[in-house]
Amino acid sequence: MQSTPAFHFFAAQLSTWEKLKHVPKDTWINLGICVLAVVIIVRLWRALKKFNDYAPYIATVVAMCGIMAYWVYERTEPAFLTPVVEPLTGFLPTKAKHQRDLEKLRKGRDADLP
Repeated sequence: MQSTPAFHFFAAQLSTWEKLKHVPKDTWINLGICVLAVVIIVRLWRALKKFNDYAPYIATVVAMCGIMAYWVYERTEPAFLTPVVEPLTGFLPTKAKHQRDLEKLRKGRDADLP
């Protein structure tokens, strides 16, 4: 019995289930967290919409301001938003500025000691 090259090709291919087994667990955890976040956001949006027509929009603005403040402080913004975040670092606190200020205070305090 002769084997054909097509037979070897089909025998060597992995099934979809076998391909999914090789996906790292971190990917599945991240996917689960994303699905859970979407479900929570949709339920929260609907609950706020029942409360008041403007409440979900106000909550969205507050959340976005919090995220933007975190990005400015930690400088962890996505690369495409750096031109937006960069001007805000001039007047909003950043971690680097905070560390410099603490270091100045420590040096000043240590200089006063005899």
